Amino acid sequence: MSKENIALIQQAGVVGAGGAGFPTYKKLDAKVDVVVVNGAECEPLLRVDQQLMDKEAGFLVESLTRVLEITGAARGIIALKEKYTAAVTALKRAVKETGIIHLKLLEDFYPAGDEQVLLYEATGRIVPEGGLPLHAGAVVINVETLINVGHALQGKPVTEKYVTVAGAVQNPVTFRVPLGTSVRELLDKAGPIPDKFKVVEGGPMMGSIVDNLDKPVTKTTKGLIVLPVNHSLPARKEVQWSHTLKRAKSVCCQCNKCTQICPRYLLGHRMEPHKVMRAVGQGVDGFTGDFTMAFLCCQCGACEIYGCDMGLAPNRINAELKKKLQAGGVKNPYQNSPVQAVSDREMRKIPVKRLVSRLQLDAYNVPAPLSAQPFVPTRATLLLNQHVGTPAKPVVKKGDRVTCGQIIADAPEGTLSVPVHASINGRVVSVSDREIVIENQRRWEN
Repeated sequence: MSKENIALIQQAGVVGAGGAGFPTYKKLDAKVDVVVVNGAECEPLLRVDQQLMDKEAGFLVESLTRVLEITGAARGIIALKEKYTAAVTALKRAVKETGIIHLKLLEDFYPAGDEQVLLYEATGRIVPEGGLPLHAGAVVINVETLINVGHALQGKPVTEKYVTVAGAVQNPVTFRVPLGTSVRELLDKAGPIPDKFKVVEGGPMMGSIVDNLDKPVTKTTKGLIVLPVNHSLPARKEVQWSHTLKRAKSVCCQCNKCTQICPRYLLGHRMEPHKVMRAVGQGVDGFTGDFTMAFLCCQCGACEIYGCDMGLAPNRINAELKKKLQAGGVKNPYQNSPVQAVSDREMRKIPVKRLVSRLQLDAYNVPAPLSAQPFVPTRATLLLNQHVGTPAKPVVKKGDRVTCGQIIADAPEGTLSVPVHASINGRVVSVSDREIVIENQRRWEN
């Protein structure tokens, strides 16, 4: 039965609803003793998961029960922040009779949603360096991903996405939209917006600047944050790499504050960003020594926004170093299994309220209620690679009429991949090795 359920999850196109989009069927094809649901949603301004835990509490618990059966886990833990009062109330009712599913209420700190941090908070287990929760006998799954798993087991594919639109918009809101909807159409629904603005896709800490408003919503899109063009956050994210590198070489004073608040260092991993910065500054030849610590960076950005008084970017340095190391054939040499976290870890957690102020986002930290109105885009641009692994292969051609939920690109056999489904009823207007574009049926019927 587990294999059949795994096949259903793959066929439905379920991938991680945030981050890199790892195919969920592969993650759940494992035997563990605990499944932890990640409801921390630690990035400021995002609201999707807390709203879904309130609105879909019963279905979330039912879906988790099925995942426990698939993985053979003896217990499930839903970890969420205590401040999400509506979600906490709904979930307490939903888990009451299960006996094997419990809540773990978290403090409001960043990055509580990092899966290794979350696993430690929920179970006390520390993931080995360079490892995954699976190596600690656990699966960590996002709230929206788990709901998609529940739908998949009922035969419903992934065709929609919940997206928070926040920041400098008149109506901060969370939409449920068909995959492939453009950023432009979402902003139009939440506007008006400033004449000159930038859009950050994802959270303010780990998100990136949207350079094209026709960019489509994918299975991993979580939020869109609109900011005035002169706001410090997009300015920081758009600093050129050459400038970042020069500043790292000339300004870092080795105060080690970046290391002292690094969440992976605090779990006992040998991740010391200040030593990476020192190696960069000294221009050590070759991809050895302290450079390789970059492999242990989770790219949360805490070192840059909260740790460094000089405005440097150790996280970006680490990201670039990882690319260069991998291109050079260097593998992660760090594989220790820490047995305990740093003794004063609790004192070094980053309060989200202070983080919001540091990001200059206080004015935008307001509710973004879930919209009840159906969202019907003019067209859907469906990328064939919305996940880690091999892109899906088109099985439709230009001119075909398709219906919502129909497979339009299938997973190549024997690869890490999932299908892509039509997210609207309509006609295929273009097919390439990158995307399939469907025009809404209402447009070509009128």
